[in-house]
Amino acid sequence: MLMRLQDAINRDDLIEQMLLHCNPITSSAEQAQSTKPINFIVGYNSSPNSHTALDISLLIAHQTRLATKSHVIVQAVYVLEEYQTNDFFDVLPTQDFKTSESFEQIPAYCPISLPSKNVQTTVLTQTNKFAQAERILWQARCLADEWQSYFKAHLRFGCVADELEKVVASETATVLFLGCKSANHPIVQQLGSHFPCAIIGIPTSIDEE
Repeated sequence: MLMRLQDAINRDDLIEQMLLHCNPITSSAEQAQSTKPINFIVGYNSSPNSHTALDISLLIAHQTRLATKSHVIVQAVYVLEEYQTNDFFDVLPTQDFKTSESFEQIPAYCPISLPSKNVQTTVLTQTNKFAQAERILWQARCLADEWQSYFKAHLRFGCVADELEKVVASETATVLFLGCKSANHPIVQQLGSHFPCAIIGIPTSIDEE
């Protein structure tokens, strides 16, 4: 996939720049027997680097579909690290919130009839975070629509590395795309050397020489 990308932009140094982790190679026989779709997971937070990672994943997904006729799904994952789940659930115990699910399942509003000003501030803060997360994932979805890609969005809560690993495992990901330029990036280091799929970052420069 990276070789096709290199050819597309006329570069010969992308593989060594972008391949941050290589998982054990699947044999040709196993690949031939597999009928599962190809899953690209993208760590996305609307930053310029993560936007570049999403762009690259969509480009590679498009090239892969053209070359192999395979079904490729691109999935963006946004992680809220500072979300106070206990506070929010204690305030609204009757709401059926499911963390670690697609963002479509999370209500876009919360009741405003609250027992105290402090509790109201807490819930409104959490609601704002939901709204921000929804905007970020909607941005990713709109970009995927331009590529006419099969797309899913996930909103997760907790440690970024932990939640990315959970999505990679649950979706049987083929590749994880990150907006990182080095294998020494803290998130890549936290994912560890035994991560179950390849990790692709973004090149340090794609300017023409």
